[in-house]
Amino acid sequence: MRAVWYDRTGPAREVLQLGELPTPQAGVGQALIRIKASGVNPSDAGMRRGGPMAYPRIVPNSDGAGIVEAVGPGVSQRWVGKRVWFYNGQRNGRAFGSAAEYIELDVDLIRELPDAVSFAEGATLGIPCMTAHVALFKAGPVQGRTVLVTGGAGAVGHYAVQLAHWAGATVIATVSSEDKAERARAGGADHVIDYRREDVAARVRELTGGEGVHHIVDVDFGGNLAASLASLRMNGSLAFYATRGEAAPQVPAGALMRLNLGVHGVYLPVSPHEQRRRAQGDITRWIGTGERILSVAGTFPLEDTAGAHELVESGGKVGTAVVEID
Repeated sequence: MRAVWYDRTGPAREVLQLGELPTPQAGVGQALIRIKASGVNPSDAGMRRGGPMAYPRIVPNSDGAGIVEAVGPGVSQRWVGKRVWFYNGQRNGRAFGSAAEYIELDVDLIRELPDAVSFAEGATLGIPCMTAHVALFKAGPVQGRTVLVTGGAGAVGHYAVQLAHWAGATVIATVSSEDKAERARAGGADHVIDYRREDVAARVRELTGGEGVHHIVDVDFGGNLAASLASLRMNGSLAFYATRGEAAPQVPAGALMRLNLGVHGVYLPVSPHEQRRRAQGDITRWIGTGERILSVAGTFPLEDTAGAHELVESGGKVGTAVVEID
């Protein structure tokens, strides 16, 4: 099969190589997927850019979509021929991801892709949408509650906005520009706050009658900590999946205790299995409704996987960079 790999870390155009690798076979509990589209996440580009090599050779990219061509022992034949989306291709102890014509995966990592959803759109789900779901429902149901999503136009944040709206929550989103505000509103945000021009906590209190929000899905725990604590109501909760502004923030334990707050870090690969299974099921049902925005920031052929990685690294993209594979 054709595949892209790297055997040393560095700039995309210097280390990514295109060539032939043995086509994998489906093992016990696995499905063999002919990949049609491969999604590139910041974590994929980050691993390729630097740090220790976990394996001598790595086929990058974790997410994707395609068609099941074969199944291994213990897997129902009903999967053969199904359109599917998947996540964690180059994770969970795996060296070979989705920048290739084929991948073999545990059937637990795949779900059916509705016919109305393109393969490129399906490749945008995976880690971003799964992370959004786990963070959103980390403290329980959100129906009838008010949820604050920081970075509501970003890859994870925009999915969190849409899923919260779908689940029946009132959604407040923070953004950094009017274009991003429009994107958050299109995803279902009831209120949008420009954090560069407005006091987030004061605006949240105004929108909630002084009570604060029930739950926060947060893109930057350290950078947003003060505003988050001032935005949460008693017995509220916060789930964060990144902490860019301050990697080791000073946490006011007394304030968390007095408000009886629940604070949860979210890292998808080690999230409880039942949470990930629920996320897969809910996401598959949600994308089947037709009321969803699955944003493809740009498409690239397998030969230009480096271009997809560069788009991710350039910043400012809207959605997911996708490698399309003939």
